[in-house]
Amino acid sequence: MSADRPSRRVIAVAPMPPEKSAYALARYSRSPDSIENSITWVHGHSSEKFWEQFYFDYGHASIADLGHVIVCFEDITELAAIRLEDEPVWDGQAKSSRYQNFASSGWYVPDAIHGSETEGTYQGILRSLGEIYRLLHGPLVDFLSERDPRPESMKPGDYQRTIAARAFDVTRYLLPLASRTNVGQVVSIRTLEKQITRLLSSQLPELRMIGEDLKDACQRPPLNVWGELTGQSTGAHEPLAPTLARHAKANEYQGTVYTDLARYAKEVLRGTGLDDADSWGRQEAVELIEPHDPCDEVVATLLYRVSQAPYRHILAVVRDWTEKQKQETIEVALSRRGPYDELIKEFRSGYPLTFDVLMDIGGWRDLHRHRRCQQIQQNFTTRHGYDTPKPLVQAGLDGEYRQAMDAVQADIERLRKVNAEAALYAIPFGFKVRCLFKMDFAEAEYIAKLRSGVKGHWSYRSIAWLIKEKVTERYPSLGRHMQATSPDVEDTLTR
Repeated sequence: MSADRPSRRVIAVAPMPPEKSAYALARYSRSPDSIENSITWVHGHSSEKFWEQFYFDYGHASIADLGHVIVCFEDITELAAIRLEDEPVWDGQAKSSRYQNFASSGWYVPDAIHGSETEGTYQGILRSLGEIYRLLHGPLVDFLSERDPRPESMKPGDYQRTIAARAFDVTRYLLPLASRTNVGQVVSIRTLEKQITRLLSSQLPELRMIGEDLKDACQRPPLNVWGELTGQSTGAHEPLAPTLARHAKANEYQGTVYTDLARYAKEVLRGTGLDDADSWGRQEAVELIEPHDPCDEVVATLLYRVSQAPYRHILAVVRDWTEKQKQETIEVALSRRGPYDELIKEFRSGYPLTFDVLMDIGGWRDLHRHRRCQQIQQNFTTRHGYDTPKPLVQAGLDGEYRQAMDAVQADIERLRKVNAEAALYAIPFGFKVRCLFKMDFAEAEYIAKLRSGVKGHWSYRSIAWLIKEKVTERYPSLGRHMQATSPDVEDTLTR
C-alpha cells in the first residue's frame, strides 16, 4: 500500500454552539481542510458575519440544517404542544398523559378573561372535568385489576404501573386542551427559525408569547447542567443562536392566509349544505378518498382546512365548479404570499393515498407524531361529538362520563359565543377532530403495523386497523402485504 495514500477516518465531534457548528460544517464542505482545521478556523472568525451574508443575504438555507439545539418548553398547554409539533421536520417528546396525573398540574387561563365573569364560567368547566377525571381513576383501577389479575411472572410494581397507565388511557378523555404539559425537542436551527416565525404569526396569544420566549432563549447562553456536573466546558457561556434570534419575526402571509381562506369559504360555500352536519350523513372514522384531479385536490384541501365538513363532500362541490371558481380559491391562498414565503402545506398534493380521519383528540395526538405524511387538521370543535372509551362501558362508569361530557359540551358552546379562545382551550380530549392524512403506501403500511399493536391505545389501534382495511378493499394486491393486529386482540398487561 502506498505510504501517501489517504487514511480513512470517522470522527465524532463534541457539541458546539449551533451557529458555530453549522458554520464549521459549511466551511468543511467548501474547503480541503480537515474538520479539526475547519473548527479551528471558525473559532478565530466571526460566525455572525457568516450567517448574515450566506444565510440571510444569499439565502443558503441548508447550512442551518447543520446546527442543532435542544429546547425544552415547560408549563405550556396541550394545545401549544400540538402546535409546536406541527413542524414536518421535528424530533421531540411530550409529557405522557398515560403515566402521570395531569389533573394535578392545573389549567391555563387566557389573559383575555382573567378576572372576568367569563373566567368563572371557564374555570367551572375545567373544575368539573378535573373532578370526574379524579373520581373515575380509582374505580377504573379496581375494575381493571379485577378483570386482569396480576400473573405470577409479573412484578407487583410493574403490574400497578401498567394498570394505572391503562386507567389513565381512559380518564385522559376528560383532559382539556388547557392542560399544562412539557415538551422537549431536538431540531436544526433552520427548523427553529421556521418554528419561531410560525409561532409569532399565530392568532393565539399563548403561541405568540412562546415564540417571543423562544426568540429570547436563542439570545441567551443555554442551560449547561451537564457541563457543570461533569466539569466539562461545552461553550455554554455563549448565546445559543443570537443571529437567528435577531432576524426571526412574524410573517404576514402566515398570519393572514387562513383567516382569508375562512372568510372566503364561508361566502362561496353558503347554500351548499356543507355547514349543516345533518346533511353529511353517516360519518365514518376513516375514509379512503378516491383518486382525483390535482387541481381539485388543492382547492378541496384549502377549503377543508377552514371547514368542518368531510373531505368527500367538499370535493363533490369543487368538482362541479368552473375553472374560474377553482382558480379564485387558489388566488385567495396566494394573494398575500411574499417572494420568499413557502406555499402553505395545503398545497402539498399528489399523494396516492388520502385518508379522511375522524377520531378523538387524545388518540389523534399520537397519529400526529407521524412525519412521513401530510396532515391537514381542521380546527378543534365540539361539533362532531365525543367518543366513549369501551372500558368505561364495561366497568359501568360510562353514565357519569357521558353526563359530564354532555354538560361540558353545552357549556363550551355557550362560552364560545362570549370568548372563542377560552372555548377552544376548554375542549376535552374525548371530543373528535377531523384530519386529512396524505401518504404513500409505505407510510400506510407502517402506520397500520405500528399503531395497531396491542401495546397501543385502543383509539388509534382501531384507526390503524381501518387504514389497512380501506387499502385492502381498494387495492387488494397491496393490502395483502400489510401487517396489522385487529383491535379485537387485546392484552391489557403488555406495555
